[in-house]
This record gives sequence, C-alpha cells and structure tokens, in this order.
Amino acid sequence: MEQEKLSEISKKLNVLIALSIKTLNGEKDFDKKGRKQGAGELARYLNDMGIETKDIAEITGAPLQSIRTLLTPKRRK
Repeated sequence: MEQEKLSEISKKLNVLIALSIKTLNGEKDFDKKGRKQGAGELARYLNDMGIETKDIAEITGAPLQSIRTLLTPKRRK
C-alpha cells in the first residue's frame, strides 16, 4: 500500500516537472507530434539531478529505451 502511494506521488510530481519544463521552453500546446529537440541535454540534466531513467522518460515524453541510450557513457559529452 505504501509503495502504491509513493508511486502515485511520483507520477504527480513528474507531471508538474513536465509542465514546468514546457513553460520554461515557451511551449503553449500539449501536442505530442514532432520530435523533441534537446531531449538528450534535458535527460542528462535530469539524470544529474538524481531523477530515475523511467521518470525522465515520463517527463520528456520520450521512450524509455531512447532515454537509456542517451544516458549511456559513450553518448555523454
């Protein structure tokens, strides 16, 4: 039961983070069409802040495997 509550809180926080990032980037629509530019930089930033890979995927709207690929040591700059 405790784990379910923590998972629900995590999802809600991910939504708030995603909305904040959209606002900071000046995005006004909620359309998921088109490729996200700069997802790698954002993924690395969030990872450096200690956010888990699955949460980064949820926040950025990118597939989990893509985020994992972006965060592999060879791809890090």
